[in-house]
Amino acid sequence: MDMTTEERLETLRLELLQVKTAIAAIQNGAQEYRIGSRSLRKPDLGLLYQERDRLEREIDYIERGGTIFRYAIFEGR
Repeated sequence: MDMTTEERLETLRLELLQVKTAIAAIQNGAQEYRIGSRSLRKPDLGLLYQERDRLEREIDYIERGGTIFRYAIFEGR
């Protein structure tokens, strides 16, 4: 079953919020921590920035109706 556009946007926005929350946690010193004998290491900050950017682009693309205007110049023809 395919998602509607609104469902897809909601999913992307939730993912973006989670990524932004992880970025903020790392920036505040929570890259890695231990609880007893267990440890947790969050993803690399650079990867989180890339994912944030990707999600923002996809949200923008959908909100614009799925249209991105691009142009190319072909010289010498």
